[in-house]
Amino acid sequence: MRGAVVMVCVLLAAGCAAPERPYRPQESAPKESAPKASGTPGVATREAGLPSGPETIQVAAGLRARVEWPANPDPLLKVMVDQYVGTRRAVAERRSVYKDGLELDAAVQASKWVQSFADARWSMRGVGRLYNLRVSARVGKGAQIDACVDESGIRMVSTRDGQAIRPQPEWLRTPYGQSVAARRGDDGVWRIRTYVTSRERCTR
Repeated sequence: MRGAVVMVCVLLAAGCAAPERPYRPQESAPKESAPKASGTPGVATREAGLPSGPETIQVAAGLRARVEWPANPDPLLKVMVDQYVGTRRAVAERRSVYKDGLELDAAVQASKWVQSFADARWSMRGVGRLYNLRVSARVGKGAQIDACVDESGIRMVSTRDGQAIRPQPEWLRTPYGQSVAARRGDDGVWRIRTYVTSRERCTR
């Protein structure tokens, strides 16, 4: 019950605090490991023509995202996909800030994640997988979007010499859930307000 109340507070966008803990998919990773996803771009409610089924997106040289769209996908799912692709592209481009399609709280969370890779001089190669995409809640102009992420096909490499980091971080091995709270602005565009702790148990 408490979890439901917290999520309603986030979605209502007024009068309630953010969740107690920021989303940290790599909490059990070694200290030097870079954090995991955070997110970005918005989508208008009128947007249509999303694919159905698997789609492979070229994120950067040597880095791709495999998105497993559901049948008849809700346009809101593009918010989750855009932030996944966008943050990984920011890492590949060695950026230290990422705020596309994000409100302030989410922009801070995403930028900290991207910055951690820049500080460690790490980048990504391989194929990440985004699946089990769904809109799990809607309250007024707010919504929660959930997904599972499998990055077992990703390898961390050094931006100094392009060689694989050894050992690879533990958090690459296990699929994890990602959840975001989004809000529709007066311009009709949905943007991510904040990343919230996912309770999803994801399997391959």
